Amino acid sequence: MARGMTRRQVLASAAAGLGYLYAAPAFSAVRIQGANGRLRVAGIGVGGKGSSDIDQAAQFMEVVALCDIDERPLGEKAKKWPQAKTFFDFRKLFDDSALLKAIDAVVVSTPDHTHALPSILAMRAGKHVYCQKPLTHDVYEAHLMREEARKNKVCTQMGNQGTAANGLRRAVELIRAGELGEVTEVHVWTNRPIWPQAPKITDKNPPPLAPIPKGVHWDEFLGPAPERPYASGIHPFAWRGFWDYGTGAIGDMACHTANMAFMALELDHPVHVSAEAGDVNPLTCPSYAHVTLKFPARGSRGPVTVHWYEGRKGGQKLLPPDELVQKAMALAGSKKLVDSGSILVGSKGIAYSPNDYGAEVFFSTGQKTNGGTKPEKLPVNNGGDGGQKREWVEAIKANKPELALANFDYAALLTAAFLLGNVAIRVGKAFTWDGAKCQAVDCPEAAQYVRRTYRKGWDLIGYNA
Repeated sequence: MARGMTRRQVLASAAAGLGYLYAAPAFSAVRIQGANGRLRVAGIGVGGKGSSDIDQAAQFMEVVALCDIDERPLGEKAKKWPQAKTFFDFRKLFDDSALLKAIDAVVVSTPDHTHALPSILAMRAGKHVYCQKPLTHDVYEAHLMREEARKNKVCTQMGNQGTAANGLRRAVELIRAGELGEVTEVHVWTNRPIWPQAPKITDKNPPPLAPIPKGVHWDEFLGPAPERPYASGIHPFAWRGFWDYGTGAIGDMACHTANMAFMALELDHPVHVSAEAGDVNPLTCPSYAHVTLKFPARGSRGPVTVHWYEGRKGGQKLLPPDELVQKAMALAGSKKLVDSGSILVGSKGIAYSPNDYGAEVFFSTGQKTNGGTKPEKLPVNNGGDGGQKREWVEAIKANKPELALANFDYAALLTAAFLLGNVAIRVGKAFTWDGAKCQAVDCPEAAQYVRRTYRKGWDLIGYNA
């Protein structure tokens, strides 16, 4: 989509045989269109996490459009920015040619299953995009998001705010410089799920059907997901545990808790994926899972095995081996392991992060990083959630996508790697992964979970082609 093209115009171009993979426009000087020279932003998804996302973006940008499927949060934000145009359906936002020309950037904070679609429409229109974690709902969407950001030369950022923490950035520097020697293992665990899913809710015991609440636009909530009647307890939060809308515990939290290790070790595509999980059903995520991702050697770095632990099995929380747990607690001077964290195992020692975001790290070599630690090579930020928005805006104004550390070039790899864990959970077997082809080479049944099918009326980007 050329800059400023509406959704209808790009569909017409595709129908004329131009296809949806077209030449990228040149990355020219940023157009500062808003009042007082401020960038103009549209917020898609302004309830829940989207509320703080658009509030923080508004510190640096002028809000000109708001979209949410729920009239309550949309109305609250409309009172705050009465000049902004409002929508229940983001397709209509992208069809408003006059508005689209005035928008410089888009913040996407919808449920996982509607992250990629508005983000890709925005990038094809030449708009810069901030999208909440996980970047996408399925693996192929992540592959496509990375391609679109590169091709359209826009500045992007995924909303995993720990990336802005100085403690994380300094830990990344230390590990890259060899503080732990050759790292061969990473163990990451989480306190999720904290929402209802299997075994409480399954396809055999689904949530009860109910009238659509007043002000909720259910069809727009479903978006590209399969058509289903409204059921209680899904919107506005518990969708995370439903396969059609969420990505479970690993999708919800790996972009946070595994981020420091993934960035420090400069990982990309795993070559082998396996999972042990609780009973799997087609409606909701399982009660527990232990996912194993094997990454190949990269340059001077050797292979790395990453373990992800979630949920409870037989009443016991899944955790790394007890020997590592004891070492980590001793390192932090603690008698109890935190509910979420990570451990890296290297030839010179271990590192323990007792933190969802990798913002505090204890090294057995004596080093320690936290909020008071400044990186030496990476940019100083420590602004948390708001700092991530500021960094994104600075990247836009400098025409340098790489200034945003969680840009889609990086975030797509992080997201896709861990979403492969969900693929292994659902197929119930291990597989070999070809990242370049985005394909499980020895597991054809994985394809349906790597790249799902968009519902009729919602495939606006040629996804089902």
